[in-house]
Amino acid sequence: MTAKPQNTPPHIMVVEARFYEDLSDALWEGAERALKTVGATYERFTVPGALEIPAAIRLAHLAAEAGKLKKPFDGYVALGCVIRGETTHYETVCNESARGLMTLGTEYGLAIGNGILTCENDEQAWVRAKANELDKGGGAALAAMSLIALRKQLGS
Repeated sequence: MTAKPQNTPPHIMVVEARFYEDLSDALWEGAERALKTVGATYERFTVPGALEIPAAIRLAHLAAEAGKLKKPFDGYVALGCVIRGETTHYETVCNESARGLMTLGTEYGLAIGNGILTCENDEQAWVRAKANELDKGGGAALAAMSLIALRKQLGS
């Protein structure tokens, strides 16, 4: 991958799990606003659920390494929601989606903002998702931007 000129705005891949569509839309609203505020360019992709987000990011990274993307991504934003149900599936989805994102960050050096909500109920999810409340979508976008800036500062 070739180095980008210093003044080129970062290009971000936003991967959004659509299992809870209304919550995903709220997370997206915050993320999009944050990305526009910092002048980033972005592309939005959707997957069925939180477990598919790390795989989607890895596929994009592989495509960039193979030179198959017109514009490689500088960072990634993961958006989705997992709400506790009646089975242990909740723990699996929460833990494995977080582990997948952490592996991508630590082993591959990817700048990822994790906006996958892990909540006990709908009420908690909405407070965290709404851009005019806790704005976890916007927070995830800003976290990715922070890691991109750190990577640039460290020269890695």
